[in-house]
Amino acid sequence: MPVSDHQMIEAWTQVLKLSKLERGQTVTILTSAATHPQTLSTALIATQAMGAIVNRLDLPPVNGEKALSRDALAYLGTTPLTGNRAAISALKASDLVLDLMTLLFSPEQHDILKGGTKILLAVEPPEVLVRMVPTEADRERVKAATERLGRAKAMHVVSAAGTDLRCPLGEFPAISEYGFVDEPGRWDHWPSGFVLTWPNEGGASGTIVLDRGDILLPQKAYVTEPVTLTVENGFATRIEGGLHAELLSEYMESFKDPEAYAISHIGWGLQPRAHWATLGLYDREATIGMDARAFEGNFLFSLGPNNEAGGQRTTTCHIDIPLRRCTVRLDGVDVVTEGKVTDGFQYPKE
Repeated sequence: MPVSDHQMIEAWTQVLKLSKLERGQTVTILTSAATHPQTLSTALIATQAMGAIVNRLDLPPVNGEKALSRDALAYLGTTPLTGNRAAISALKASDLVLDLMTLLFSPEQHDILKGGTKILLAVEPPEVLVRMVPTEADRERVKAATERLGRAKAMHVVSAAGTDLRCPLGEFPAISEYGFVDEPGRWDHWPSGFVLTWPNEGGASGTIVLDRGDILLPQKAYVTEPVTLTVENGFATRIEGGLHAELLSEYMESFKDPEAYAISHIGWGLQPRAHWATLGLYDREATIGMDARAFEGNFLFSLGPNNEAGGQRTTTCHIDIPLRRCTVRLDGVDVVTEGKVTDGFQYPKE
């Protein structure tokens, strides 16, 4: 069901206040051909109402002839900022960038963040944004999980379906995604609500079993029969199963890049307002699947790059796969038990 402009302006205002936007600061809204018009129009109103100096930077899409999908995460090659010095300068000169385009895994984004500019990605449909407006409680919960993950030396993930994955930790930082940008140089994604890190390079090993109902992204498909990934020395070396195994294998083969098979980020969902079932209610091109990535108690792992964390892999293939009903252990202690988060966190009553 659609939401009103009033609701969207209220949602933007809350997110901008949490992001510590101040009167007189410069906001640049980054847009492209797929930007949702209501998200853009209400962002313009909310930022101006808070006294910001507001610019809109519209850039043409790229990589459409290479990607197999219209999903913005289906091909992570060059971006509209690649070689575009004028656009990069405008973003560096901004206090806050509202990314309504999807600028991810790029050296240009890292360069902009290094200068202290904050970047907030917001590309889900307006009704998803309104349902998952972030809160201070989201931040508190995710930050606590991040601190715990940052201290861990090993993650062990098991499930009744057969997953038994071991990941040594420590080479890469633990990262919080809670939906707003409250520190200089911070990137985040509204909506979100999860914690993640990367296994030590070449260290992940074991077996990952995608059971019925687990989700493949960006294919945006619920798995209907088990898919088994064998993980050796940090890479998925075999993908076995039925139709979904074949679809995943062919998709990955299309990138012609061995690094596409590397285990990328690993973590778990902490957002109670995200729902596993939501993906089945949307047209595939309407959403990038943030409900699936963030729903409480999932084990989310990915295949592909690690340059977001300072690593060297920059493959154009990036696949996120949320699993249900897993047990996630850090140094032998459960943080998720059979799909239930064990932190005991209580959200304030509304």
